[in-house]
Amino acid sequence: MSPTPFPLIDLAGPPRQRGRQYGAAAADRIHRSAEIYLTAFEKQRLNADRVRALVETLLPIIDRFDPAYLEEMRGIAEGARCLLDHVVVVNARTELLAQARLAAQQPDGCTGAIIMPDASADGTLLHGQNWDWRAECAETGVVLRIQQDNGPTLLTFTEAGGLARCGMNSAGIALTANFLGSDRDAKNAGVPLVLLRRRALESPHFALAIQAIYATPKWVSNNIMLSHKDGAALDIESAPDDSFLLHPDNGLLVHANHFEHPAALAKLRDTGLATTPDSAYRAQRVRTLLTPKRGRIEMADLKSALFDDFGTPYSVCRPPRPAASGDNLSASVMMIVMQPSEGWMEICRLPALNREFTRYTLAETKPWRTAPASW
Repeated sequence: MSPTPFPLIDLAGPPRQRGRQYGAAAADRIHRSAEIYLTAFEKQRLNADRVRALVETLLPIIDRFDPAYLEEMRGIAEGARCLLDHVVVVNARTELLAQARLAAQQPDGCTGAIIMPDASADGTLLHGQNWDWRAECAETGVVLRIQQDNGPTLLTFTEAGGLARCGMNSAGIALTANFLGSDRDAKNAGVPLVLLRRRALESPHFALAIQAIYATPKWVSNNIMLSHKDGAALDIESAPDDSFLLHPDNGLLVHANHFEHPAALAKLRDTGLATTPDSAYRAQRVRTLLTPKRGRIEMADLKSALFDDFGTPYSVCRPPRPAASGDNLSASVMMIVMQPSEGWMEICRLPALNREFTRYTLAETKPWRTAPASW
C-alpha cells in the first residue's frame, strides 16, 4: 500500500486568522509534533518546568524579530486547542535541543543539491533535498500554501505546527536547509531557524532572502541552500555569529552536514561530523553521480542521486535505523524536489521505503501523485 501523502493546507488572511486556519486543519498532527519533542525532552530528564523556562526566553526574541510570527503561533495554538508553549517547542525544537545540550544526540541530517541551468537538460534550475530526522516525523509533515496580502505566495513543507522548513515561492525563490554543528552553538540567544526560513520564503527578492539568512544572529549553526528560478544559487553556512558563502561549481551545488568553507574551518570547530560521520561522503556521492551528466541532468537524475544507498543505512537515502540517542529511529523522512520556474515541487514520504511522489503547486490546484520512480 502506498503511504498517505502529506496533506496540503491553504492559508490566507492576517496572521492570527491564518494560524487558526492552520491549527484547526492540522490539529491531530500538531499535537503529535509537540508530543514527539516533549517526550524526547522528558526522556532526557528535561522536565516541563525547564521546557517552560526555555520557551519563556524565546517568546520575546520571536516577538522582536517579527510580532506577526508570534501572532500566527497564537492562532495555531487556538485552532489546534493546544498550549502556545507546544507550538513554540515545534518551531524552536533545534534551539531547545541545543540549549538543553541534547542536539548532538539527535542530529538533523540532510543532503541537498541544486542543478544550475547550464547543467540541466532543458536549461531550468532544479533544487532538491533529503530530510534526515526522526522517522516518526513522517506522521506529522504538512505542506502549507500561504497567500500573502503583500508578498509572494509560498509553498512550504514543515512539521505540523511549524511556520516553514523548506519550499519555494511565486517570486522564484527556493530553499532547503541542512544541520550543522559548531563549538559556538547555544552560547548566545538568537532567532530560531524556522523563522529565518519563513522570512526568506516570504521575500519578494532573492537579495532579501539572502539577507535574512546571512545577517540575522542565530542560536545554533545551520546550512541554507537558496536558489532562484532565473539561474542563481548559493549556499550559506552559518555559525550563530558568522556566515560563509559557497557557490556552484561546474553547474552543481551540493551540501551535507559539515562545514566546507575554508574560512569557516579556520575560525571554528565543526562538531557535526562527530555525530553524522556519513556527511563526509554523502555530498561527494551526489556530486559523483551527477557530474558525468552535466548538461543533460533531468529531474529523474536528481531523484536517482538522492535515492543513492551507498553505505546504507548511513546513506544519502537513509532507511529507518536507530538514532545516536537510542530513543527513536532516524530516517530520510522525505525527499523534496522543486522546479521553481514551473512553480511546483514533488515530495516522497520515507523515500528509502517508497518511491511515489506527490506534486504540489503554487497555483490553486489539488496535489496529485506522480508515477513511482522505477530506478
